[in-house]
Amino acid sequence: MSKIDLDRIDKEIIRLLQQNAELSAAAVGEQIGLSQSPCWRRIQRLKDDGYIQGQEMKFDRKKLGFDVMVFAQVKLTAHGRSKVPEFAEIISHFPEVQECHLVLGNIDFLLRIVVRDIEEYERFFFKKLSHLPEIQEVHSNIVLSEIKYTTQLPV
Repeated sequence: MSKIDLDRIDKEIIRLLQQNAELSAAAVGEQIGLSQSPCWRRIQRLKDDGYIQGQEMKFDRKKLGFDVMVFAQVKLTAHGRSKVPEFAEIISHFPEVQECHLVLGNIDFLLRIVVRDIEEYERFFFKKLSHLPEIQEVHSNIVLSEIKYTTQLPV
């Protein structure tokens, strides 16, 4: 991926598309003072250079019945740390795991998991997560309320 210097217009395009990915190039251009064609070219360049990756929709997990969110801290055994790539490969196939981060500190991985209810998390924990090789500890933190969630970067 090539890196380009983002100017004020590029940053404004990114801000607008983070707020509403459905905006057309004409609508974006209108808001930032560019005609549709040069605005489209800028958006295309941002996509080609990897600054814009996809055009995903956001869904309300609770309206879709996923009422429980869990942050699980996973620590591998000392021997298991050599198996980080294997753990990452396996965990990436679990649809309940929305995010998986390899971290420094007292734990090895931080997982964000969504499920319909506590019973579903219990099944996930005992039938999937706890069966992964080389796990030493898992600390589960159940989210009571979501105070802030955003995918928008402070460009």
